[in-house]
Amino acid sequence: MFTEDDLLPLSGLQHLEFCERQWGLIQLEGAWAENRLTAQGGRMHGKAHEGADEWRDGVKICRGLRLRSLRLGLSGQADVVEFHPAGNGEPGIALRGEAGRWSVFPVEYKHGSSKISDCDRIQLCAQALCLEEMLGASIPRGALFYGKQRRRENVDLDAGLREKTERLCERMHALYRAGMTPPGQYEKKCGQCSLLELCLPAVAGAGKSARQYLRRQVREALREE
Repeated sequence: MFTEDDLLPLSGLQHLEFCERQWGLIQLEGAWAENRLTAQGGRMHGKAHEGADEWRDGVKICRGLRLRSLRLGLSGQADVVEFHPAGNGEPGIALRGEAGRWSVFPVEYKHGSSKISDCDRIQLCAQALCLEEMLGASIPRGALFYGKQRRRENVDLDAGLREKTERLCERMHALYRAGMTPPGQYEKKCGQCSLLELCLPAVAGAGKSARQYLRRQVREALREE
């Protein structure tokens, strides 16, 4: 079990799954830079968190719910958590002031479109794990809402995804304790990263020499002249 002082941002799991160096630059070095994609994402999250809790078609909708897990060492904030009337055979939980049992359904908002990687699904799963610990609930599924597609993608929070999420939590805490930003390696996805100019994966990657890189750049500049 972690203490309150040991908790790391839940949102860091998405960065870590995308790129360990990106996570290190943000979490260990405090680096950040905006681009079109991060700005759009920030606006979408802001809208998801705004507004009061409400009831809609018998479903309670809570926005901006604070999350934490002392077991996984995480803290964060959910975009939306829905409470649906529990169906037959579903254990559900009690809601203060409400009759019956209720199932918990987290919804994470993303500005782009569905991804092949598990980055978004891991973040959603971590939110569900926090909610299970906080509420004593069982949460078998949640959803990702993609702004570009304007639709939900339901996600089964199965054993494989849970195990991957928990392993990533362990990796994140190990890197944080080590306190060293991992080296970069240039990949196609680097072009979409807002930290590209701070990261310099072509220079700072594993086995890369900044001196050799600069010499090569000078030689190319001289040839152009």
